[in-house]
Amino acid sequence: MEITQTQTSPVAATLSGDPTPERTSDEPTIASDFETFLKMLTVQMENQDPLNPVKAEDFAVQLATFSGVEQAVYTNKLLGQLQSQMGLSGIGPYADWIGKDARAPVDAYFDGSAINIATEPDPTATEAFLVVRDGNGIEVQRVAIPTDPRLVEWDGTTASGLPFPEGRYGFTVESWSEDGLEAVETAQVYTRVLEARGDADKTVLVTAGGIEVPVDEVTGLRQP
Repeated sequence: MEITQTQTSPVAATLSGDPTPERTSDEPTIASDFETFLKMLTVQMENQDPLNPVKAEDFAVQLATFSGVEQAVYTNKLLGQLQSQMGLSGIGPYADWIGKDARAPVDAYFDGSAINIATEPDPTATEAFLVVRDGNGIEVQRVAIPTDPRLVEWDGTTASGLPFPEGRYGFTVESWSEDGLEAVETAQVYTRVLEARGDADKTVLVTAGGIEVPVDEVTGLRQP
């Protein structure tokens, strides 16, 4: 394979949905359930023991209890919708990242095209290697690289020139000196942002192969 130096050069979300939560037509409504409850209450009154009738306040308690349960169910649905909308609003700042290349210390998906990798060996290194692992974490290639920080290109070919299978690959940089292995760092790769997903807790970018990248791990952004 070949490792070539390349030039460095400025990640994604789509917002959809109405921010105001609404009921859908197939959701149960308080009105319809209340009508059913009144029918049941009427049957109860018609079939009560005339010598021991149910007190009016007992009927009021049943009515209040039913209404409270219905309101609690609707409130829970409303809170769930609000939580979802809060997550969507959190990805707003990353809307223009879609279609750009983000740099982060994560795996990349090899589809036959070369992958750009930012390598930063330890300053004390006299030798440095780019170590490539497949999706199972098995080392499949080790290539000598310059000891100074630079952007290199992994073309995804074996020593005999055959291409590696398409799939997920991880990259680390090993720094060696006369005393042995000095450091092992996860290499930062440039990968195309396809989508941004957010919830109330965090926002992640989705890249090729479904690889997720937390936005706080992104260290660079550029036009493809």
